[in-house]
Amino acid sequence: MNENLFASFIAPTILGLPAAVLIILFPPLLIPTSKYLINNRLITTQQWLIKLTSKQMMAMHNTKGRTWSLMLVSLIIFIATTNLLGLLPHSFTPTTQLSMNLAMAIPLWAGTVIMGFRSKIKNALAHFLPQGTPTPLIPMLVIIETISLLIQPMALAVRLTANITAGHLLMHLIGSATLAMSTINLPSTLIIFTILILLTILEIAVALIQAYVFTLLVSLYLHDNT
Repeated sequence: MNENLFASFIAPTILGLPAAVLIILFPPLLIPTSKYLINNRLITTQQWLIKLTSKQMMAMHNTKGRTWSLMLVSLIIFIATTNLLGLLPHSFTPTTQLSMNLAMAIPLWAGTVIMGFRSKIKNALAHFLPQGTPTPLIPMLVIIETISLLIQPMALAVRLTANITAGHLLMHLIGSATLAMSTINLPSTLIIFTILILLTILEIAVALIQAYVFTLLVSLYLHDNT
């Protein structure tokens, strides 16, 4: 265990050079591909999961929105694999960095908003002023709706960062407690170790759920603008 609680969140370096880019590019290499006509069980299961996820996210979209299907499926696969790899010992999770999550959230959010203003500008502007608003409240509501629109990418990035970071910190603390108790009280160590295993299973589920939530919210923003 590292003595520094936040050591696992420090961007790694190799010979003084940042290695975050190589780590970000590594997860796609783990996705298996097939060159044969008949796929094996792993490839078949992978394709079934991708089709199921894509069908669920694209069911509410029109033809224009479904053009984003490849991007959204790639996004959920990338975030899920990155989160899962970050659970390995002595690894680095790029999604714990707010800068990276903002770099994903802002362009996707901006793309949906720009598409909304290009395709149906009246509906896009109507979101800033709900129907039936009293005249004295119009300036205040326009400001509030503008702020709520601009805060959407920040909410996307902060939600993903906070959930992944909190889980890693909790696992680090319980792991440190297990190591410290191993030389003091064996029954207590077994109990804490069981909690650590259960928490690890929970973190695997959180890693997948947060990837799905991030992509689903981008999909909802897209649906509102197409």
